[in-house]
Amino acid sequence: MKTSYQLFRGIKPLIDFLRPFGCSCTLLNTQDQKTKFGAVSDECFFVGYSNTQKAYRVYNKRTRIVQESYYVDWQESNTTSIGSEPAWFYDATTIFKSFNLPDSDDDDIIPHSSVSIFNPTPTPSQSQPSTSATQLPPTSFDIPSPPPDIPQPQTVQTSPSDIPSTSTTIPSPTPSQPSNQTSSTDQNPLLLNTDFKTLKNHPHDYIIGSITDGVRTRSQSGLINECLYAAFLSQVVPKNYKQALEDPSWVDAMQMELQQFRKLKVWELVDLPPNKCPIGTKWVFRNKPDDRGVVIRNKARLVVQGFAQEEGIDYTEVFAPVARLEAIRIFLAHAANKNFKVYQMDVKCAFLYGDIDEEIYVCQPPGFEDPDFPSKVYKLDKSLYGLHQAPRIWYETLTQYLLSKGFSRGSIDMTLFKKEVDGELLIVQVYVDDIIFGSTNEGLCREFEKVMMDRFEMTIMGEMCFFLGLQVEQKPDGILIHQEKYIKEILTKFGMDDSSPELIPFTAQTCLTSDDNGNPVDAHRYHSMIGSLMYLTASRPDITFAVCYCARFQANPKESHEKAVKRIFRYLKGSSRLGLWYPKGGNFDLHAFSDSDHAGCRINRKSVTGGCQYLGECLVSWQSKKQTTVSLSTGEAEYIAASSCCCQVLWIQHQMMDYGINFLHTPLFCDNEAAVGIAKNPIHHTRTKHIETRIHAIRDAQEKGFIDIIPIETRKQKADLFTKTFDKPCFYELISMLGLISF
Repeated sequence: MKTSYQLFRGIKPLIDFLRPFGCSCTLLNTQDQKTKFGAVSDECFFVGYSNTQKAYRVYNKRTRIVQESYYVDWQESNTTSIGSEPAWFYDATTIFKSFNLPDSDDDDIIPHSSVSIFNPTPTPSQSQPSTSATQLPPTSFDIPSPPPDIPQPQTVQTSPSDIPSTSTTIPSPTPSQPSNQTSSTDQNPLLLNTDFKTLKNHPHDYIIGSITDGVRTRSQSGLINECLYAAFLSQVVPKNYKQALEDPSWVDAMQMELQQFRKLKVWELVDLPPNKCPIGTKWVFRNKPDDRGVVIRNKARLVVQGFAQEEGIDYTEVFAPVARLEAIRIFLAHAANKNFKVYQMDVKCAFLYGDIDEEIYVCQPPGFEDPDFPSKVYKLDKSLYGLHQAPRIWYETLTQYLLSKGFSRGSIDMTLFKKEVDGELLIVQVYVDDIIFGSTNEGLCREFEKVMMDRFEMTIMGEMCFFLGLQVEQKPDGILIHQEKYIKEILTKFGMDDSSPELIPFTAQTCLTSDDNGNPVDAHRYHSMIGSLMYLTASRPDITFAVCYCARFQANPKESHEKAVKRIFRYLKGSSRLGLWYPKGGNFDLHAFSDSDHAGCRINRKSVTGGCQYLGECLVSWQSKKQTTVSLSTGEAEYIAASSCCCQVLWIQHQMMDYGINFLHTPLFCDNEAAVGIAKNPIHHTRTKHIETRIHAIRDAQEKGFIDIIPIETRKQKADLFTKTFDKPCFYELISMLGLISF
């Protein structure tokens, strides 16, 4: 007998690729570094087929991530282990109902099981016939089943006041269970938590289930929902709203966004006034992962097409300050020195809280047009994502609220807010809608959380661990800052995850030129590689000079330049677990180092400026930049570098005044006697009279006592790493001096 497919196509359908859902399989581990005796594959479960490529979707038990791959080793003969849960635990109907999916309109579907798990409580207006099903609470996932050697049943009659008169047969408790324990769900609700630890000395009345039962594993507890959630959450980001409307997960995400609009009264549906042109809207889709890379949320955001706005009509001022990465590192260094925890929170839909002054009309959201009034538009009462003035409106809204609650704003850093109560200082750093805060008084932190939740809808994330791409580990003896996750992402992005690691980014003999006769490479890819590495320098000063060196050739990149960039990636491959270490306590004095490589650029003979600034043993700021003018001597190049470093020191001094710390006579170490002499004395002769006036700002800082420029031996100069290349021994000695450690 032929199938309809065979009758229509004339060929037999290929079904050899079909696999049973949930069967065991293994996936080759090509991501992580493996030891000699480490496992080469991971155990997985089959959960579906890819929508974008010819591949299978499997749930990795080790990483807890749904991955897509064609190269899967199937083990269908291996039976998937079944836990000790009741039989209904593996019922597909029950699993899907736990996701709160919309009810089906078809009332003729016969239930898969005669036991109803999530039957709604009948209302007086609904008459239901007597049935053999017993209503069990949703928390029944945590009820352990009895041992298989006690098959004795027990009939339990439900109360007529709860549901219609019914009866069913369920397993009875073990003989060793106390007689006054009739149901595990009727006991202390606190004990229903699957993370609750049962100790040997606990009274029998506080033990759920049989005392003779073994310890339950995570797969036998409620944590199995994490696997189910990851399996059924959409992993594919739609390209447009039409594709999103075909996926229930993204439809829910879009409806959640519009529900937030209604809650905050962002707009109102009106007729378009004459001589007004509405601005278009667009859906933006993104999967939000956690710090392990697991997708935890499908995020849909409705944005305004701000490019259609006209300056002077739709907006005027647009500037909004954001925290600098140096300010974030100073915040963490201060927290490590004062030995207090740093906490993190973010504002949900932050841009929707600010009132807008301009009269702006936007089109209805694509795919969600009002069927009764399709020609109407929305008039904005609040700010909206995509508007030019939206960041400024949000910053002003947050600032006014914090100032009204007794906070004061930083004199230099407009994103730093502080509040002093009984000698205890609460510090808050803001980056758009992401907020980090901390204090030596934990009570002030809890009070600040309450203050923010009174006005905004917040997500309290607890201790700071992932902020602006920085992974922060707060340990008992200090704070570690690294970007291991980001390194793995960019290595995979540019196909360098299987490359051979290098010990140093550049050799001491590395010399790059314009290479006019070299073969050109894809400029867009080269720019993307440089940009990815630039962001990595936020926690990796060891690659700063190498990245800035390669960035000079972005206008016309050649193969030799791309080869140098790939060597940096290979160095990161072997040093991904390297980060900045901020020890707790100890000295917290500000000091700086400046250095220069005279005529270091072989193309135009300009020098390279390098500098770094410390708070105690914490490296908080560093620079590597080619100078804008050609220096006539080494002393002139070092003097220009010292002046640039002095400017950064003055900024840090003003920043620390907001922390209640005043630094004067900050030592600035320079390894050139001529530069030290020029800075301390108003020397004016043929070798210095041409130096630009702005460079002499270091003299003014020296005279006023803000800095003290001090000579230092070249072998102790920590800023050398930001001006030139080194061989392996010198390179590793310098990165240890900078405070980089392997974790």
